[in-house]
Amino acid sequence: MKPHRLARVSEVIRETAANTILFELKDPRVKGVTVTRTEVSPDLQHAKIYVSIMGTEKEQQLTMHGLKSAAGFIQTKIADRLTSRYVPHVTFVMDEGVKKSIAIARIIREENERRAANPPPADTENTTDATEADASEQPPESSTNN
Repeated sequence: MKPHRLARVSEVIRETAANTILFELKDPRVKGVTVTRTEVSPDLQHAKIYVSIMGTEKEQQLTMHGLKSAAGFIQTKIADRLTSRYVPHVTFVMDEGVKKSIAIARIIREENERRAANPPPADTENTTDATEADASEQPPESSTNN
């Protein structure tokens, strides 16, 4: 199947799943869910929906359990939206990318704060005048006699 068609189907599944989870799902276990991306198999038989869930580890497991139990309902909504012969079987996968990016941003922020509080000592031995460095890097001009 052509890659652009797979991308379009994947985007329709992502939008439909996100809207269904956000507005139509009544399960109290499912909260704080963001659909980040989807992957569809080339034969349109299977779709992985990657979700990011905010909260503790226990809340994330509870939400994943709620999403797995609501997979049939979400698959029905996807079937209403898609006009293909097959409706992909939906599975949910935890996307750790958002959590990892938040952790990396926190580490960078803490390091920047630490460096601002303790600036490195100035190294006076290796500093040279900029004009001397520029002059030494330029090749000497050659004089041509015509």
